[in-house]
Amino acid sequence: MRLQFLSVALAAIGLIATPATAGEEKRQAPSAQRPRPNIVMIVADDHGTDAIGAYGNRTIRTPALDALAKDGVRFERAFGTASSCSPSRATILTGRQTHSNGMYGLEQLWHHFSVFDQELSLPVALENGGYRTARIGKYHIAPESVFRFSVNLNKGNRAERGELGRSPVEMADVSRSFIEQDGPFFLYFATQDPHRSAPHGQVNKFGNRDDGYARTPTVTYRPEDVVVPPFLPDTPEVRAELAQYYQSVSRVDAGVARLIAHLKATGKYDNTLILYLSDNGVAFPGAKTTLYEPGMRLPLIVKAPAGMRRGEVEKAMVSWVDLTPTVLDFAGVRAPGAKDNGDVEGRSFRALVDRSAYTPRQEVYASQTFHEIQMYYPMRVLHEERYKLIWNIAYPLEVRQAVDLKNSATWLSIGDKPDAKYGARPVSALLKRPQYELYDLQADPNESRNLAEDPAQRERLAAMKAKLIAFLDATGDPWSPNWMGKGE
Repeated sequence: MRLQFLSVALAAIGLIATPATAGEEKRQAPSAQRPRPNIVMIVADDHGTDAIGAYGNRTIRTPALDALAKDGVRFERAFGTASSCSPSRATILTGRQTHSNGMYGLEQLWHHFSVFDQELSLPVALENGGYRTARIGKYHIAPESVFRFSVNLNKGNRAERGELGRSPVEMADVSRSFIEQDGPFFLYFATQDPHRSAPHGQVNKFGNRDDGYARTPTVTYRPEDVVVPPFLPDTPEVRAELAQYYQSVSRVDAGVARLIAHLKATGKYDNTLILYLSDNGVAFPGAKTTLYEPGMRLPLIVKAPAGMRRGEVEKAMVSWVDLTPTVLDFAGVRAPGAKDNGDVEGRSFRALVDRSAYTPRQEVYASQTFHEIQMYYPMRVLHEERYKLIWNIAYPLEVRQAVDLKNSATWLSIGDKPDAKYGARPVSALLKRPQYELYDLQADPNESRNLAEDPAQRERLAAMKAKLIAFLDATGDPWSPNWMGKGE
């Protein structure tokens, strides 16, 4: 009953598509001339737009990703809905916000979050629609009954000991036998790179090893050559860690190159939809686990089957809730028993890739509550074309940092100096935040001037608050002011 209500409410305020017209049904159906596309979704771990050549970084070497962008569409305004690994991945594979699917925080160890048992995931919908499905590398979501893949390529490989995900070239080689089989397939290719690695408390190696990885070229960078993004302080520690981060990103790029080589060698490349994205922003304080731009504005490169857009940049806003409906649209698959891919809160952006008519989004939303279990700090975001509202629900609390960020060389070098500048903000502003943050992203792209108390912005603030609360009500967010305390 609740799911029925949500579908009606979301359609009423335009947050999911209304039932397809006959023409749309025809467009979504598999072509009689072309077989259904294969689908490869590459999900990097903590990779921001700050470290890809195609996004403007002149230092980092990412030839495979740059080539993929030239053969597809690079999205400039693609947004995650959470800045935390498990919650973001759950949204990617369900098309629903974390407060809707129940994945409020990390899956592993004592954190132990998982989505609701009745959720319908992308791999299950595709398998029910006739696709072979496989996953390799990082998983980090639960339960497996919801996120079920027909093949787990990690089995019998080093991923069972947490190693294969750090070697994307090996991941690609393991995937080849699955790729070359007959029939349309969905491959979920999720690297562990460029996530931070243990130990913490020193310049982090981001999974880099002195002896390198099998079949993988080691690409190193000098700290003096890296590009320090504006949200970070320019210190020796930051530069040293960015150099290690870049090296890990280059390892991801090598894996993408090998994977594409296998697709081409097996004759599958031309009819394969490839999506490259990240779960959240780079693992530095001020990005990951925050809903500031470096935490939620993410890379998205989409290479569609032959005959669609190539080498273009798309400026329309898209959200990670849009990924599941987009993939299902390309596949010509609908969720069983539902007219609109279940209760997904996103909508397909296939039209942005195949040149069909498309009404651009006017806003995206984000929802974060936990990362680690001890990191309770619920935030909800309305991001419009120009203005962005962050509602810090637990604003009286001090923000808790993720263990790997709090113990990073970057933070340890400056984090005990609350009056020091950390990028565009003082350190104190990262640790203690007001109830509302309102930013004009056109005039203030680094989100350093909070306009929430500006009398000239009173009407805008009220209107955006009302719109955000309407969204939270429509999506059943228990942190909505109209739902809080109404346990049943």
